[in-house]
Amino acid sequence: MSQAAAAPAEPALAVRIREVSREIDAALNRELCSPADSSRRLTDAIRHAAIGGGKRLRPLLVCAASELYDVPFGQALRAGLAVECVHVHSLIHDDLPCMDDDDMRRGRPTVHVAFDDATAVLAGDALLALAFQLLGDERTHPSGAVRAQLVVELARAAGAEGMAAGQMLDLFPEPDADVATVTRLQRLKTGALIGWAVEAGAILGEAPPEHRTGLRGYAHSLGLAFQIADDLLDHQGDEGVCGKKLRKDERQGKTNFVTLLGAERARRQAEALVEQALAHLHFVDGRPASLLTQIARFAIDRDR
Repeated sequence: MSQAAAAPAEPALAVRIREVSREIDAALNRELCSPADSSRRLTDAIRHAAIGGGKRLRPLLVCAASELYDVPFGQALRAGLAVECVHVHSLIHDDLPCMDDDDMRRGRPTVHVAFDDATAVLAGDALLALAFQLLGDERTHPSGAVRAQLVVELARAAGAEGMAAGQMLDLFPEPDADVATVTRLQRLKTGALIGWAVEAGAILGEAPPEHRTGLRGYAHSLGLAFQIADDLLDHQGDEGVCGKKLRKDERQGKTNFVTLLGAERARRQAEALVEQALAHLHFVDGRPASLLTQIARFAIDRDR
C-alpha cells in the first residue's frame, strides 16, 4: 500500500506570523494579570481587545527589521509588543461611538459593546501607558539611550505629529479630497506606526543612519500599499473573513484610494508601491531581508 502524500510545506511567512502572534499573546498574558478587586473589569476589557486575533503586522515588522542586525528575539518582541499595544489602543478608541462607532472588531464585539464606553476609554489609555512601560524597561535594551530613542520616536508616531493627527483628518475629511490629501491622511493614521515598527529594528540594532533612511522609505511605501489593500477589502471583501463591518467609507461618504482611483487602478498602485518598498532595501548587502520582502507581498495579497 502506498504511503499518503506528504502535506505541502507551510509558507515561511505563515509560520513566522503564527510564531510572532503566539509570542505576543503569551507576553500579553504575562503582563495582564487580573486583580481581585473591581479593577478586574479593566484588565478583562484589555485582554478582550488585545489577546487573540489581528495580523500582528507591526510586531512582525519589528522582528523582521531586527533580524538585519542580529538583535535578540526577546528584545525585538518587547518592542513589537509595545507598538501592538499602541495599535490596539487606537482600535479601541477608533471603534467608540464618538468616532467610527463600530460594533465588531477581529470577529468579536468591540470593547465598548462588550463592556461599556468608559471601560473602553480606560482600556485604550492603559494599553498606551503599557507600551512606554515596556520600552523603558532594561529588558528591551541595555542602553538607556536606545530605550529613550524608542520612546521618543513612538510618542511622535502615535501623537499629534502622527497617528492622532491622521485620525483627526479622518474624522473631519476635506470635502474635495484628492489623492495627495488621502495619501497624507493615511501616512499619518496608518503609516506612522508601521514606520516606527520598521525603524525600531534599526534603533535596537544601533544601525547607521543610511540604513534607517532606507528602512523609512520601505515603511513609507509599505504603509500606503497596506492602506490601499484595506480600502480594497472595505470595497469588495468578505465581512465573515475580515471580522468587521465593511463598506464603511461608502456609507459615510468618505474618500479613499478606491473611490478616487477605482479598484483596478488602486490595485496596480498598491503593486507599484510594493516594488518601491523592496527597492529601498538595496542597502542590506546580503543581510537576511527575505522576511521584509515576504511581508511586503503579504500586505496586498491578504484577505483580511
